Amino acid sequence: MKRFSATFLVLSWVIMGFSFAFLVPAAWDWFGEDGRNWSVWTWCFLFTLATGAWLWERNRKSHGELSARDGFLLVTLVWVVLPAYAALPLMFVVNGISWTDAYFEAMSGLSATGATTLAGVDLLATSVNIWRCFLQLVGGLGIMLLAVAILPFLGLGGMQLYKAEMPGPMKEQRLTPRVAETARGLWGVYFVLSVACLLAYRAGGMSWPDAFMHMCTTVGLGGLSSHDQSFGFWNSAQLEWTAVLFMALSGISFARYFVLWQQRSLAPVAHDTEVRAYFSVMLLATVVITLMLMGSSVYPEFETALRQAAFQVVSVSTTTGYATTDYLLWPTFVPVLLLFLGCFVSCAGSTGGGIKMVRMLVLVRVAQRELLRIIHPRVVHPVALGRMAVPQDVISAVMAFMLIYGAVMVGLTLMMLATGLDVVTAFTAVIGCLNNIGPGMGKVGPAGNFGSLNEIQIWICSLAMLLGRLELLSVLVLFTPQFWRR
Repeated sequence: MKRFSATFLVLSWVIMGFSFAFLVPAAWDWFGEDGRNWSVWTWCFLFTLATGAWLWERNRKSHGELSARDGFLLVTLVWVVLPAYAALPLMFVVNGISWTDAYFEAMSGLSATGATTLAGVDLLATSVNIWRCFLQLVGGLGIMLLAVAILPFLGLGGMQLYKAEMPGPMKEQRLTPRVAETARGLWGVYFVLSVACLLAYRAGGMSWPDAFMHMCTTVGLGGLSSHDQSFGFWNSAQLEWTAVLFMALSGISFARYFVLWQQRSLAPVAHDTEVRAYFSVMLLATVVITLMLMGSSVYPEFETALRQAAFQVVSVSTTTGYATTDYLLWPTFVPVLLLFLGCFVSCAGSTGGGIKMVRMLVLVRVAQRELLRIIHPRVVHPVALGRMAVPQDVISAVMAFMLIYGAVMVGLTLMMLATGLDVVTAFTAVIGCLNNIGPGMGKVGPAGNFGSLNEIQIWICSLAMLLGRLELLSVLVLFTPQFWRR
C-alpha cells in the first residue's frame, strides 16, 4: 500500500490528535464526579494514541504532496475510523449499549447530526454526556480542517483536503494565500463564537457542565442534549432566545466572519446573497408558523407562539435538532415544512448540513434562466449570485450533486422500507440523517429517538450520516473504477 502511504501518515496524525479528546471526559470524571469511569477514558486515550503512533511508524518515511485522490480517501477514512474509536468508551460506561448503537452515537456526534439511540440521558454519567456533546464541537467544523492546519509541519500540502472537506460548491475560494492559515483562521472564529455561547448560556441560568455541553452542540449545530427534554427541560425564554441567536449565527459561513474581521465591516455579511436568503427564509417560515399556531389555538398568545415557532424553525433549518416541545403534535403542515427547511437552509461553510442555501440559489437561478430562454431562445442570461457570475463548472457540479442527492435519498429510503419500517419513519429518518438534522417524524420524531430501529436500520442511518457530512461526492467517488486506476 505504498501508493497510499502519505494518506496513512496524515491519518496517523489525525488519530493521535483525536486521542487527546478523551482527556476531556477523563478530567471531568476525575475532578467533577466520583472517578468511577476515569480509567475507561484514560485507557481509550492510550489505545488510540498507541494505534495512531503504530500507523505513523509504519508510514513515517513517506513524503510528498497529497493528490486529489489521496484527499478524498483520507477524508472518508477519517470519518469512518474516528467514530469507531469514539464508540469504544461508550461500550464500557453505558449499560446495555451494543456496538451498533455505540458506533451510531459516535457517528452522530462527529457528523454533528444529533440523532441518538439512547433514552434516559439525564441518568447517564455527566462524563458520558460531555463526551457525546464534545464530539459535536470537534466534528462541527470538520476534523480535517485541523489536519490541514498541521500539514505544513508534516511536509505535506493540504489544499486537496480543504477542497474535499469544506461544505458547499465554492471550494476554490481561499481567505488567505496559504490554506493552513485559512484553516487556523476558521478555527479561531469557531473558538470565539464557542466562548461567547458558553458565557451566554451560563448567564442564562445553566450550570457550567450544561452550559459547556450545549455550547458544543449549538455552535457545532449538532443538537444533542444532556436532557431527554432537550431545551424544554429549562422552559426558559432567555435560554431559548440565546440558543436561537447562536444557532442562527453558526448557520452562516465562518468564512464570512473571518472576512468581516479582516475588513472591520459588516458589508461582507450584509451584502451576501446567501446570508440574506438564509435569514429571509427563516423569518418568513417563523411568521407563517406563528400565525398557524395562533390560528389553530395551539398557542393563543402571540409571544409564546412566536418563541416556539422561532426556536423550532431556527433549530431544524440550521440542522441543529434541538426541540422545546413535540412539534409533531402541531398541525401536520408545520413538521413537514420544518423538515423541508432543514434540507437546504444552512449556509455553505457553516457547521450545518443539508444541500446548503447557495446550491438552492443556483438551482433557482438556473430555473429562471431556462424559463426566460423559453420566451427568448437567443438571450444571453448568465447565472449570477449577487454581482458574481457562477462558473459553468460550478453549475454542472450543483446539478450533478442534486441528481445524486435525490438518488441516494430514494435508495436509502427503499433500503429502510425493505427492512419492514413504516414509510413515514423510513423516509424522515433518512432525511434527518442524510441532512444531519437529527430528528424526523414517526418513531424518530423529537419526542422519540432512533433506539426503536433494528441493527440493519441503524447501520443504514449511520451510512446516511457519513454521506451527508461529506456531501455525498467525496465518499461516492471512491466507488468509481477510475479512482483506483493509476
